[in-house]
Amino acid sequence: MPTREDVLKELSKVKGPDLEGDIVSLGLVSDVFISDGRVIFSITVPAERAQELEPLRQAAEKVVSKLPGVEKALVALTSERKGGGQGAAPAPVRPAPKAGDAASVPPPMRAGGAQPGGAAAKPGVPGVKAIIAVASGKGGVGKSTTTCNLALALQANGLKVGVLDADIYGPSIPRLFHVTGRPEPVSGRILKPLEGYGVKVMSMGFLVDEETPMIWRGPMVISAITQMLREVEWGELDVLVVDMPPGTGDAQLTMAQNVPLAGVVIVSTPQDLALIDARKGLNMFRKVDVPLLGIIENMSYFLCPDCGGRHDIFGHGGARAEAERLGVPFLGEVPLDMAIRETSDAGTPVTVSDADGAHARIYRDIAEKVWAEVARNRDGGHRAAPKIVLES
Repeated sequence: MPTREDVLKELSKVKGPDLEGDIVSLGLVSDVFISDGRVIFSITVPAERAQELEPLRQAAEKVVSKLPGVEKALVALTSERKGGGQGAAPAPVRPAPKAGDAASVPPPMRAGGAQPGGAAAKPGVPGVKAIIAVASGKGGVGKSTTTCNLALALQANGLKVGVLDADIYGPSIPRLFHVTGRPEPVSGRILKPLEGYGVKVMSMGFLVDEETPMIWRGPMVISAITQMLREVEWGELDVLVVDMPPGTGDAQLTMAQNVPLAGVVIVSTPQDLALIDARKGLNMFRKVDVPLLGIIENMSYFLCPDCGGRHDIFGHGGARAEAERLGVPFLGEVPLDMAIRETSDAGTPVTVSDADGAHARIYRDIAEKVWAEVARNRDGGHRAAPKIVLES
C-alpha cells in the first residue's frame, strides 16, 4: 500500500488552477485517507469554477490510481462556503452530469445555505420515492439499532426499502444486517449496494476495515455521504432510510438542506440529558423545513426476566412528554431488553429473528406511524412547525 507521502508526491505532479504551481504546494489537497486499496481525498477549488476544473480532479484521480496497491481513488472537488466566517467548512462541488452519464447522477450536496426554490430545487435520487432520516442529538441512544429495525419493519409492512449508513464515524449497519463484502462497480463511478434480509444497504463500513478510525474533517465526511447516496444504483425503492451521524453538525445540516427528505425521526432515551440534545436536533431540522415525523423513546423501560418487574432505569415518558410539548408525533416506546441487544450484536435483528414477537410488533407499529406521517405530508398535510424554546 502507498503511504500518504507517496500519494502527495504523485499529486505534486498535477498543476494547480491556471497551471500555476501544483495542487499540493498550493495547499489544495485535504487530508489523505488510505485503506484497503482505496485512497480518498478532496481538492479545494472556487465553487464557480467547479465545471471547468473537472479535468484537474480527473488528473489527480488518474495519477493516484496508477500507484502500486491502489484499487480505487475517490476524489471530490470542494469549495469554501461563502459568508461562513472563519473556520467555515468547505463544501463538495462537482459539475452536473452530462446526458447519458451513468444513471445521470444529480450533483452532490453542497454545504451552503438552502437552495433557491426550496425543496423543489433539491435533486432527488433516481428510483427512490422517499428518503427518511433517523437522527439523534447524541450518541449511545440506540439510533443505528432503531434504524435497522425500522427499515426491516417498513419492509415487513410491504415496502421496498434501502438503508444508507451515513454515520461515517461509527458505521454499525453492516454488522446489524450481517452483511460483509465490497460493493461492485456497475458503470463508471456507480456502485451496486449490498443486500441484507432483502434490504439494499450501503455503508462506509463496506469500504474500510471495522477497526479503522475515521479521522476526517467535515468536507471528507460530506463527500463520502454524497457518493454513497448519489453514486449507488439503488433501483426502485419506496423508501431509503438514512442512519445519520449523532449530533447536529455540518453533515446533518448539509443532508437536510440539499436532499429532499420526506421527514426525520428523532431517537432519544427518556432522561433529561438525552432530551436536551434531542431538542437541538429537532430545532435544526425545523429551521431547514424538514418535516418532523416524530420521536421514538428508546430504552424506555426494563422488564426483569427473572421477576417480571418493570424498572424505569433511565426514567420514563420523557420523550412522550417532549413530543406533546413540541406538537410532534410520539411514535412509540422501545424497551431496554437483552433480546434486542443480543440479536443486534449477532446481526439477526428481532424484526427478522422473532418476526412475530412483541418487540417486532413494536417496530412494525412505529413503522406504520412513520409511513402514515410521510403519506400525510405528501398529501399536503404538513404539521405546523413546533414552537421550540431554547432554555438558557
